Amino acid sequence: MEEPSFSPGRERLHEIIFEADTPAGKVFDVLLLIFIAASVITVMLESIEPLQAEYAQLFTLVEWGFTLVFTAEYLLRLYCVYRPLKYAASFFGVIDLLAILPSYLALILPASQYFLIIRAFRLIRIFRVFKLGHFLKEGEVIVQALKASRAKIIVFLTFVSLLVLIIGALMYLIEGGSNPGFSSIPRSVYWAIVTLTTVGYGDITPTTDVGRFISGAVMILGYAIIAVPTGIVSAEFVSEYYGQKVSTQNCRYCGREGHEHDAIYCKYCGEQLNP
Repeated sequence: MEEPSFSPGRERLHEIIFEADTPAGKVFDVLLLIFIAASVITVMLESIEPLQAEYAQLFTLVEWGFTLVFTAEYLLRLYCVYRPLKYAASFFGVIDLLAILPSYLALILPASQYFLIIRAFRLIRIFRVFKLGHFLKEGEVIVQALKASRAKIIVFLTFVSLLVLIIGALMYLIEGGSNPGFSSIPRSVYWAIVTLTTVGYGDITPTTDVGRFISGAVMILGYAIIAVPTGIVSAEFVSEYYGQKVSTQNCRYCGREGHEHDAIYCKYCGEQLNP
């Protein structure tokens, strides 16, 4: 179906609002980002009770000013597209609508005004404004690396879960009788998790010499534990990034491994690999 033709002014408006490749479009989007950031900061400041009590009227005026600006911008976006309903149902269309609805809903439900923080999602536009879209492609590499290392990460987390259960149960046997912090195995497991991850809240501490010795060992072990998932994901990331992810296929002739997944012939002896 042929798209409807718009007037030059309407086409120009679409170029300014939706295109960041032109100087006017970039200026519009940068100004919009400034308004979005300012409105999010306003909502955050409004949640501070002393500031709310002193500047309640000012916050209300500023917030309604932002709301009117974003409402006009949303209506202009609907006006200058060929299919307004399609844009309204898109990701950014829904976000734009949710960014202005709380102010109007606050007239009926005052607590809903704090949902204005959803405007922060509109900052995603910065990827388009400053031509950082290619980072989204790089993000796909990271996602693929995470998917490829999923099985290894699950095994690692299972091992860590068993480890903290064993450490927690052991500390319960050692400290449970005299230390109220280790009054149960779940509390002891909580201590093991906090210690193994090197967070160290300090709300539960061992008092016996044996308990302190185990605590020190768990702390040292924690540094090694943290490094494992980083290494797993990093290795998969490098493989995905350079497109050199290898398989475990073994050559029938020379017995060598390390071939790419789509390899047909052995890169060491040249013979055909197993189908």
